[in-house]
Amino acid sequence: MSAFVWIAVVSLAAWVWLLLCQGFFWRTDVRLPRAGEPERWPSVCVVVPARDEAAVLPDSLPSLLAQDYPGRAEVFLVDDGSTDGTGDLARELARRCGGLPLTVASPGEPPAGWTGKLWAVRHGVALARAREPEYLLLTDADIAHAPDSLRALVAAAGAGGFDVVSQMARLRVESVWERLVVPAFVYFFAQLYPFRRIARPGARTAAAAGGCVLVRAGAAERARIPDAIRHAVIDDVALARAVKGGGGHIWLGLADRVDSVRPYPRLHDLWRMVSRSAYAQLRHNPLLLLGTVLGLALVYLVPPLALLVGLVAGDAVTAAAGGLAWLVMAGTYGPMLRYYRQPLWLAPLLPFTAFLYLLMTVDSAVQHHRGRGAAWKGRTYARPDAVTEEG
Repeated sequence: MSAFVWIAVVSLAAWVWLLLCQGFFWRTDVRLPRAGEPERWPSVCVVVPARDEAAVLPDSLPSLLAQDYPGRAEVFLVDDGSTDGTGDLARELARRCGGLPLTVASPGEPPAGWTGKLWAVRHGVALARAREPEYLLLTDADIAHAPDSLRALVAAAGAGGFDVVSQMARLRVESVWERLVVPAFVYFFAQLYPFRRIARPGARTAAAAGGCVLVRAGAAERARIPDAIRHAVIDDVALARAVKGGGGHIWLGLADRVDSVRPYPRLHDLWRMVSRSAYAQLRHNPLLLLGTVLGLALVYLVPPLALLVGLVAGDAVTAAAGGLAWLVMAGTYGPMLRYYRQPLWLAPLLPFTAFLYLLMTVDSAVQHHRGRGAAWKGRTYARPDAVTEEG
């Protein structure tokens, strides 16, 4: 057998392993557990970091203020140095819409060693702790919540004994590029962090989705959130690891009625979203980057190439291995496409999307080494080991 036949067979074996042994990551039935109402509804403070979010705030903030929550709840929006009137707009929306009490505050520029978002979260959490809440809901300014979202999150956390309950908001899929790239983004995330393993006590897998994270206030304090993760670019995963590392019980699943209203109409917009943190995910390690590129090529690019080469060369084994691997790949992608209400004919295009992600990851490393890595809304963050530790 030629070397390429062996590569095709290894790729097929990798897909069989992913199908059966990677926590059934491809299934999309991990949803917020239904729970009965508690005897007493605990108090909750909602913290919303916001930087230049005036374009999306009218579609998101009113949904938070309109939460149908039986207990005590209030919202803290932290304006992180916005230049588009985000803070004033938030106050106007609160006056117009009513609902939960809203406090708008600004912490000023973040000091060295802090990302802007986590500095804003720190300020919001400090304000919230003065109210002595039992839970904190950390949610982004582009996330719209159904009226019963907070109620369902708190009920699930209490019934399941979870210290963190996080839902991966359904991202927008309207433009051509959003349809091609967004479902794959969530699919790849679930492949890295299988949701079923996250909730399993004793399992090392830990992750959360930053758009919607309900955390028990006591657990956050024990884990020193957000101070312990102040330089994290991928702050949601870092938060989950910190809480779980301290013995906390966490849960992550797909959302049904929590939606991102932020548009990514062009490939450039999606490219920036992915590339700003891709190399940070690899801990800025060139060897991990090389392994990731080779792994993406073996798992996602080899199957269609092997099928094509096998058919052209009349090599039945190569064609069969490539075709079967591509079929398994498309089959595991189908549930995510259905979750996003997209046509299943997009499933065979996953190798092309994976190639885009490969290029985004390489570009993330290139931008990092040019000093422009992890750039977002006018700020560029240093790698963690370049940050001087504070007390």
